[in-house]
Amino acid sequence: MDEPILTMEERESINAGRWFSTLSPSLRHDILRCAYVKRHKDGELIAARGEPPEQWIACAKGAVRVSSTSVSGKLITLTYVEPGIWFGDVSIFDGDRRTHDAYAHGETTTLNVAKADFKKILASHVELYDAMLRLHARRIRQLFGLVEDLNTLPLRARLAKQLNHLLRSYGVPSLSDARAIRISLQLAQEELAQLLGASRQRVNQELKQMEREQVIKIEPGGLTVLDREALLKIVNSDN
Repeated sequence: MDEPILTMEERESINAGRWFSTLSPSLRHDILRCAYVKRHKDGELIAARGEPPEQWIACAKGAVRVSSTSVSGKLITLTYVEPGIWFGDVSIFDGDRRTHDAYAHGETTTLNVAKADFKKILASHVELYDAMLRLHARRIRQLFGLVEDLNTLPLRARLAKQLNHLLRSYGVPSLSDARAIRISLQLAQEELAQLLGASRQRVNQELKQMEREQVIKIEPGGLTVLDREALLKIVNSDN
């Protein structure tokens, strides 16, 4: 059976990635030349917590849920990796085991570079060291921002901020309203609550309030933003 290859849309998602697109053409070429494609069904385990790192991974389509389970059995979702984002390199660098589980959320395609190939690319492209430092610095800034938001912003503002982020990554024009934007990533309210560190009940209350204000519309398949300007006002008014 032939190995799967990236579709044109998937390749564009990789090439257009904010970090990947800053690399030199020769480095991008060598990464893609060594990479192999895997397609995952919804809910399929991509990488497990405690495993030794065997590959560096990028999301090319769909989303990857990065999560862990507490001692009490509570699922903790840290983020959803969107198309164009690379992950899994921390464990390769420090030689320790993976810190979290990674699951496919919806039909998902990943691009994978084996650990040995990653090391070879590092050896032949000094540029990659500096690029990885920039990537890790960006992650640290994002982490600090999330911690600050958790401690300073009310849930309403944090929810609006998260919805705006999802719009940038997964927003598609609504078929029923030309002004509206639908979030194509389908997240249950419980999953959205996990991202925000809040209860499903409180998130549901805030979503209902935004719907009454005609900022969003709650639909069976997810959420549609009716007024993005109003959504941004909610974020900025509580900052």
